[in-house]
Amino acid sequence: MPHIFLALASAVLFITCQEASAQICRPVAERTGEVGCWIIANQPIGQLTKSETFWHLDAYPTEVEAEAAKAAGSAVVKSLGKTWLLTIADEGWRPAGGERIAEIGPLPISAGQTYSAQYMEAIFTPGMEAPAHTHAGPEAWYTQAGETCLETPSGKQIGRAGGPPVIVPGGPPMHLTATGTEVRRALVLILHDANKPPTTPHHDWTPKGLCKS
Repeated sequence: MPHIFLALASAVLFITCQEASAQICRPVAERTGEVGCWIIANQPIGQLTKSETFWHLDAYPTEVEAEAAKAAGSAVVKSLGKTWLLTIADEGWRPAGGERIAEIGPLPISAGQTYSAQYMEAIFTPGMEAPAHTHAGPEAWYTQAGETCLETPSGKQIGRAGGPPVIVPGGPPMHLTATGTEVRRALVLILHDANKPPTTPHHDWTPKGLCKS
């Protein structure tokens, strides 16, 4: 009996550790702590007529000012200590007022398709992972702090604070790992086909462990 109890306890501990290291994004209403991946907004964008678009990130002193500057395809969120106006629009678009933080793109899309934007706040401690998954459209990150490695079948990309943004086309499977020594803090966009779920778990691809080398 003691051996059975020990085996069960070990199994529970193993599962718990797996759940702690493999992070799946959840609604911010379910948030119980800082660390994790939290869905902070879902914003319908509508039909996009070009084969590429851009993600514009602007910060405002107050939510009222950000709301006043909204355009079609904009969302106002509070995240990472700022009030953000997040907008999907053409290259070079600018809102009224605010502080321009970044313009990320081009994001590859299908002209004539209807899109929706899902925004997430991702806070990972070094070594934390997201399980293999796919997206129904491009994913992009704005990294405020820390470092993240993303592996796909075509190789790996590194996202660092102050470095080039990570942009991944929709479709291929991916596996994410927080690397480096600092807590990763990032805003994440999935610009997805509005008729499909933004994220789907993927079980038919095994990463090579490129982010561990």
